Amino acid sequence: HGGPGEDLFKLVPEEMPYSTVEEMVSLRPVGLDTCFPFTFTSRCELTLQNFTLGTGMAVTMLHIEQQDGGEESCVRCQLRGQQGASADVLIPFSCRGEFYECESDQTYTLQEIMSSPHLCSRHFCFSKKTKHGASLVFSPIYQVQAIMHLRKNIVKFPSSLEVDVVDVTMESQDLTFVTPLTLLEVFAQPDEAFPTMAEILEHHEGQPLFRCTWLAELHKGHPLVLHKRGSSAMVLASGLKGRKARQYFLMSQSYGGRLRRRPREFESVYELYAASTQAPFLTVRVTRHSEEMEEEGLLALSVGEQLEVLRCEKVKLPGGGTSQEEKNNQTVEVLVCRQEKEESEVVHLPLYMQSHFVEKLTDNKKYSLKDLCKAFALPLDVKVVSGDAELEKDPLVGFSSLRLQEATIQPMVQASLPGKPERCFEIPTDWLNMSLSFTNDPLPLTQEYHLETVTEVTDSFYYEFRKLTASDEPPPPRPPKPKPSSRSNPPSGSKPLSGSKPLSGSKPLSGSKPLSGSKSSKATPSPSHPDAPCLPPKSGTLSLLSDLSLDSKKTQRPPAPLPPVSSSFQTSCTF
Repeated sequence: HGGPGEDLFKLVPEEMPYSTVEEMVSLRPVGLDTCFPFTFTSRCELTLQNFTLGTGMAVTMLHIEQQDGGEESCVRCQLRGQQGASADVLIPFSCRGEFYECESDQTYTLQEIMSSPHLCSRHFCFSKKTKHGASLVFSPIYQVQAIMHLRKNIVKFPSSLEVDVVDVTMESQDLTFVTPLTLLEVFAQPDEAFPTMAEILEHHEGQPLFRCTWLAELHKGHPLVLHKRGSSAMVLASGLKGRKARQYFLMSQSYGGRLRRRPREFESVYELYAASTQAPFLTVRVTRHSEEMEEEGLLALSVGEQLEVLRCEKVKLPGGGTSQEEKNNQTVEVLVCRQEKEESEVVHLPLYMQSHFVEKLTDNKKYSLKDLCKAFALPLDVKVVSGDAELEKDPLVGFSSLRLQEATIQPMVQASLPGKPERCFEIPTDWLNMSLSFTNDPLPLTQEYHLETVTEVTDSFYYEFRKLTASDEPPPPRPPKPKPSSRSNPPSGSKPLSGSKPLSGSKPLSGSKPLSGSKSSKATPSPSHPDAPCLPPKSGTLSLLSDLSLDSKKTQRPPAPLPPVSSSFQTSCTF
């Protein structure tokens, strides 16, 4: 029966008479344990063997009994007298009379009623008298589920919908019902589904994201060979020099060319510090002469000087102010470097110092792209010294420098065109809005497969990709320059940061090393926190900081591409 709070229903007795006992039994609901007991009365007097059934006497059927010797079945019934006494009697199925159903206390749940065809045709009332007293007829509403040609979702028609349906089975013998699949749904197919042939139902619409030959062949109605699906390790790269328009590429880490590292360039000491957090003991060469400015705390650097970055420290300037704010402004962050001369010496470069440095590389080894990504942190500047021999034309050959921006794992479907089944390419499932359907066409025969490991992408793809993968954390601010008041009016008896040309009457910092390029004394700097050097930025910020030296010209980010256009299908049906 129903659970707590569920409505229960009672049968409303039928007014139609039954002519035989067998008819009453056969019309009882089948499959319910509550089939019996069932109470009825007889309109006429009946004599059963040595027992007489009076008119209007209530008889309750208990169960059916099969008689031995091939005799007909009987129903064991119970009769209750006026004095409360009861007696059992066997009534054969063939017993004829005028029988009427009596009201029963048996209750049914709605689920039991709807699951029985017999009960669905009967009238019910609520078992509780407080409910509505009228009789109820339950009419279930069915739902017809169907598939339509070139429709992905199952179409549902309620049985209450009044439509005309025409059978067109004979006229549509050649029609094959296909279900379109998006690239993400193709990627979700099991490995056993590949290789297979497919037909393009809807090609990508909207702003193009790739500049490649195979994209122009992916048109509606064209066949496609799907070899396999999987996740591919990719590297986003950009061309730096030698071309008027900047180009961007997605490179598979299975790229067969050989690459050599290129030195990085830095426009400030702060960029040098940011790069050193990823590459300890970074060595650079000064490529631009900078004049010494004592009042700015900047020392002179000459072209050709070599510096090895050691660490970052905070150094206190000699006090000269009285307020707490002025005292706080007497601390400056410096990059401690070893200057390689005839006699090695340590110099301190303020982080806000502007200059130009080029990384010094002693490594002239040729790497594969996969080995580069394992050995070094990205971004990285490289040059292709030998192209991928399996490519018909390697687009990376000829660039004087390439920037490997970052590595990524992308879901891909490896495919090829039936006319060139051996030339495979990888379709990024997250970046193309297409729909396909698998077909039973035979696969083309081929012995060798060559994968296109380089795909040129558009500016829109590049900026959208960087926007999705960039860290949400902003880069740390560049250290501010000292206030003009503290530079223009240095405290009496103090030594400026540069220190190479001390002012008349000035004294060196007590217990500190000059920040100039002159030979330093054995005294050590007096940082505000001797055991707490500058912490490197977080990993999410390092990639952004290291880019500062690589792209001196800021490029305005173009607007994001339009969202993918949903596939639409036209379906004709006859109702």
